[in-house]
Amino acid sequence: MSETTATTPIPTPSVPAPDIVRCAAMDLVVTDLEASRKFYVDLLGLHVTEEDDEAIYLRSFEEFIHHNIVLRKGPVAAVAAFAYRVRTPEDVDAAEAYYKELGCRTERRADGFQKGFGDSVRVEDPLGFPYEFFYATEHVERLTQRYDLYSAGELVRLDHFNQVTPDVPRGRAYLEDLGFRVSEDIQDDQGVTYAAWMHRKQTVHDTALTGGDGPRMHHIAFSTHEKHNIIQICDKMGALRISDRIERGPGRHGVSNAFYLYILDPDDHRVEIYTQDYYTGDPDNPTVTWDVHDNQRRDWWGNPVVPSWYTEASLVLDLDGNPQPVIERTDSSEMAVTVGADGFSYTRAPGDAVAGEPAEEIGFKMGNQV
Repeated sequence: MSETTATTPIPTPSVPAPDIVRCAAMDLVVTDLEASRKFYVDLLGLHVTEEDDEAIYLRSFEEFIHHNIVLRKGPVAAVAAFAYRVRTPEDVDAAEAYYKELGCRTERRADGFQKGFGDSVRVEDPLGFPYEFFYATEHVERLTQRYDLYSAGELVRLDHFNQVTPDVPRGRAYLEDLGFRVSEDIQDDQGVTYAAWMHRKQTVHDTALTGGDGPRMHHIAFSTHEKHNIIQICDKMGALRISDRIERGPGRHGVSNAFYLYILDPDDHRVEIYTQDYYTGDPDNPTVTWDVHDNQRRDWWGNPVVPSWYTEASLVLDLDGNPQPVIERTDSSEMAVTVGADGFSYTRAPGDAVAGEPAEEIGFKMGNQV
């Protein structure tokens, strides 16, 4: 982690930030490679680029770079790297210089940290997360027209990461300096920020910051073409009698507008299946701010948010492969200020108009109490 503490403002480096294109891959440590293969390949249908006794490299249906996720066998289930592709080889140099000026620990390998990727730099960023930046990559067959391989629940793209951090505004400012833009956030009238969605590609997010004890990884998300693909995954999990691994959904988010499903892999790493968010590429794309008490921010239909979704997340590793210490959030927690989805919140806020009548602050669904 950087020499700064979890509450120290993160300075803006004088050197240019690397030009990040998109979230590209996750280096994920799993404890049982065979069980993880059954989940990611047999259940979710990700495509094997290559594998051995220690690692499995997987990609989504439309991908042409070597992989989007590597399952790496290890003693502790955790994230070894959130990997971003940069625009040019020189941007790898820029990333190294940028983080060195921030005082962060960096490591560079000309032949890459992950098979199929070339010259890369890894850093322990100021929030304690292991970030990786690369440009060079091996190209593989893009399966876009291989409909003979297309499953009913096909995962077509890596969409985003979600990171848990104690101080969302601090992390937001750091990522904005790095070139990310905010599409949506959740706040309250006391000035507390609970979450922020941030993008480089022209969608709602490449990563999100969720307020909580961290640094930890909340989830990795893959997109499908349609919401019926997500329903098929639910049906398949029911048929396999593993519906207990469905943590939340399916449903429609208020934030991002996307249709979603959250499921847990054999190590309890959380995976979101996601579709139908919106374009954010214009330079004046507006930021949408949600009230933390808006009953429809997390689920457009007002369904309960289970407690584990707020509290559980995966560890992240330092550059030596050791789990980073988890720092407690001191600001209000989203779960603490809401109940269910989220009871004692509003569906129709005062001052709105519904069906031509003044709205009342009513309409919550109790759901599960937390």
